[in-house]
This record gives sequence, C-alpha cells and structure tokens, in this order.
Amino acid sequence: MSASHTALQPDSAALVLQPGDALVVVDVQRDFLPGGALGVADGDRVVPPLNRYIARFDECGLPVIFTRDWHPPDHCSFRPAGGPWPPHCIAGSAGAAFAPGLAVPPAAHIVSKAVTPEADAYSGFQGTGLEALLHGLGCRRLFVGGLATDYCVRATVLDALAAGFSTVLLADAVRAVDVHPGDGKRAEEEMAAAGAQPLALDRLRGARP
Repeated sequence: MSASHTALQPDSAALVLQPGDALVVVDVQRDFLPGGALGVADGDRVVPPLNRYIARFDECGLPVIFTRDWHPPDHCSFRPAGGPWPPHCIAGSAGAAFAPGLAVPPAAHIVSKAVTPEADAYSGFQGTGLEALLHGLGCRRLFVGGLATDYCVRATVLDALAAGFSTVLLADAVRAVDVHPGDGKRAEEEMAAAGAQPLALDRLRGARP
C-alpha cells in the first residue's frame, strides 16, 4: 500500500478554538501503522501532529475523542469471512492498541466500532453512540484527523457533516490507504465538497499563541 499526504491546501485563515469544539482522532491503532496487519504507509507520521492537536484541545479543556476498530475474531470484514481485509484490530489484541507514542489524555473519550461479527463500520458514528456523546458534551464543531483518509476518516467526516456538525479536516494529520491510486486525494476533495474545511496546525489558535 502507498500513502497519500494531503492533496488539498489547508485553509489560510486561522481558526480559534472555542467552547463547542471537539477533537476526533480516528483509528490510530497499531494494526494500521507500517508493519501492522493492515498498515498504511507513513501512518505513524500522523502521531506527532495529532499529539500537538491533542495538547491544544486538552489545554483548552475541550473534549478529545478517540475512535477505534474493536473487532471480534470472526468479523465480517475479514477475508476468512468473505470480507475485503485481513484480520486486524481484534479486540484486546496488541494490534488493536493505540499507536505507540499517541497521547491519550486521562479524560479522553474512547469510542469502539464494529464490535459484533455481523456489523462493519468505517464511520465513528456508525452504531457507536458518538453523535449522542457529542451532543451531550455540547459540541458543535469537530476537528477530525487520523487513519485512513479514504476510509474511516472520510466516513466519519461525511457523517459528522450529515449530522449537522461543522467539520474541520486536519490536513496535516491524515494518511490514505490508496488501494486505488488517488483514493486519498479523491476522498479529500469529496470531504471538502461536502463542506469540510481543511486546516493545518499552524493555522489553529487556542491555548498556545
């Protein structure tokens, strides 16, 4: 697999963190890193920028949510069950753990998805209660990064927009699987066309100047 870095230029306008904002870190797990069961090339390179985003949100007292694949061993997405993917992110396994070095604050919310054999989910909203959690936290705008651009990040961003959340794509903190060359670029364009705003860390204002 090859990785795609951001194809869209981040918005040049600065954004200021404010009450109602939340950070959603999508599926940054060992099995999606280089050498993992379903590794994304350069997937480990999202960890340093994500840690800086996490620190900003944590310092501002804003919610940080981590989604994760948390599959049973006989999950429908696995090739032995007729699915498209090798077994990965099996609940409780080393491969399902968050990436080494990823900063998970004590107050972070962890949302597990695709937890039953028959139900697949790319989106962090699918069958997880994430939307209700965000409404309960008073969230109105989401900042989304993680793995992979063309699958779980894309699905999560599109579902966030459909649910009425303003949504920002962290363009410097995503990588693509690119099963078909250009999938990542096309996913970024689709997210932008749907209303997601691309952003890089140097355009974010909050607890640090």
